[in-house]
Amino acid sequence: MQKQDSKIGHFLKLEGCSILVGLSAGLLDVVFGRGLLYVSEMRTSFPYLTIPFLGLAGLIITYGYQRFGGESRKGMGLVFEVGHGQRESIPMRLIPLVIVSTWLTHLFGGSAGREGVAVQLGATLASSLSRFKFLKLYARELLIIGIAAGFGGLFQTPMAATLFAIELLIVGRLSLHLLFPAFTAAYLASSISYFLGLEKFGYLIKSDLPFTTTNITKLLLVGVLFALVGKLFALGLGYLKSRLSYIIANPCLKIFLGGILLSVVLLTLDQGRYSGLGTNLIEASFLGREISPYDWLLKLMITIFTIAIGFQGGEVTPLFAIGASFGVVIAPLFGLPVDLVAGLGYVAVFAAATNTILGPLMIMGEVFGFGNIPYAFVVLVVVSLWQKASSIYSLQQCDDTMGFS
Repeated sequence: MQKQDSKIGHFLKLEGCSILVGLSAGLLDVVFGRGLLYVSEMRTSFPYLTIPFLGLAGLIITYGYQRFGGESRKGMGLVFEVGHGQRESIPMRLIPLVIVSTWLTHLFGGSAGREGVAVQLGATLASSLSRFKFLKLYARELLIIGIAAGFGGLFQTPMAATLFAIELLIVGRLSLHLLFPAFTAAYLASSISYFLGLEKFGYLIKSDLPFTTTNITKLLLVGVLFALVGKLFALGLGYLKSRLSYIIANPCLKIFLGGILLSVVLLTLDQGRYSGLGTNLIEASFLGREISPYDWLLKLMITIFTIAIGFQGGEVTPLFAIGASFGVVIAPLFGLPVDLVAGLGYVAVFAAATNTILGPLMIMGEVFGFGNIPYAFVVLVVVSLWQKASSIYSLQQCDDTMGFS
């Protein structure tokens, strides 16, 4: 009976924390998200007044982290360190630093995302609760709740956020006992951001593609191509980070020179078409606008370079853009509906690069319609074959036993 009471007490503590984290992460995501939309509009309106100063912005970002950041410069690395029990919490100073540095990255044209920032915001808020003595033993559980809240608040996909959070830290091990608390936090964060008017991307794919042997074979082949693109991104990012750090050891010099080079490239290539999140490519992919055969590759290379030289943001929204635009290119080759393959690319390239499967599967449902989940399942089965290969998260661990916790 005492053990049962203990379990109930544990659950109630986590649920109480989930409510607090969900509400606060939702509010913080709105501030971050609205600011990001504003600076992105500024850059789009005045590319020649913003993008040329990308190198200087990078210098300010790096100096800020060196002067005020301490260990905060590890970013997502801190999230994984707490998740693996290597540290107790994430410093709160990370929140203003990562928000401002990401705004600067996007204002001046860097090609980066926002998911990594949202995850860090939610994780930091939740992690701060573990400083209380009665919650000290719940650091890892609170972290997962925070990941779900941060992701859910920004993308307004609470089910996907929940599944992404419980599968992220260790590939092959699901923290199923946190399913309900994580969903509570993600749902509240998503609701807060929705009611406060934060924009959400969604596009209903109406596909009646029959499940014939031929079509299933085509979907499997498409899955192979998406997996290769996702792994190319992950491998390229890891290699370039390591290589550039060896060539230019001084982080200020690296980001300054790299930023200058990047600004020239971005302005040369269609006045900043490959700057920012990549939402322009996502919208073009689903609204029938022009997508060039090389859009996905240029976005991939420029995003890798942006992150590798030290700019802040995430990788996920650019991965969505890369996958969607690549899907538009290959759909006619297989005789498949363009919007369906674009949607499959949207989730599958993300899945391949992050070593996650359940979260991307649910993104297909929440963003494009739940009737498309069977198509995504076929494609993601192929992606899962490479699940324990490289990932954009260098500290992500793998569990060969494939179990639950």
